[in-house]
Amino acid sequence: MSDDDTDDWGVLSGLPGNPLLWILIISELLVFGAFFLGYGVDRALHAAAFRAAQAELDVRLGGMNTIVLVTSGWLAAKALAARKAGLRGQARLWLSGAGVLGACFLLLKGIEYSREFAHGHGLDEGGFFTLFFLMTGFHAAHVVMGLFLLAIVGWKDSIANIETGTAFWHMVDLIWLILFPIVYLVR
Repeated sequence: MSDDDTDDWGVLSGLPGNPLLWILIISELLVFGAFFLGYGVDRALHAAAFRAAQAELDVRLGGMNTIVLVTSGWLAAKALAARKAGLRGQARLWLSGAGVLGACFLLLKGIEYSREFAHGHGLDEGGFFTLFFLMTGFHAAHVVMGLFLLAIVGWKDSIANIETGTAFWHMVDLIWLILFPIVYLVR
């Protein structure tokens, strides 16, 4: 994108990466905000049932996923810094590391889901576990999309592309940093 093209985006022109991605990020944050609002209302209406269901979650898996995803975001930031310094190979290495950790996140989420399914919990259960699977599953879908973006920007590794990919990846981090305490910790 040329400098002349960025003027057409108004307030979005000053953001890193492609302004269209920021429209997507804002819309995704609104969708997750609606999830969080719905979760909060349902939790307020059924506090005891939510507490009992939350007690069945493995907080250690959620905590490990938090560490994995935040570390992955840090690696993505390192990739952008390396690319801005002209270190293309190093940037690709950092992006690869971010992607590997993103895949680890999905593996841990799969382990957690299989554990919950083995305990008889499912999407159709209603209440807490329906929201748990919807919110964490929607987030996991964003991790998958983010992994595709990281792979693409690792291949087409202009600074603007890496800014775009890492902006999305940081949105995925941010959502998890809100989702984890709400679902796993707040009683």
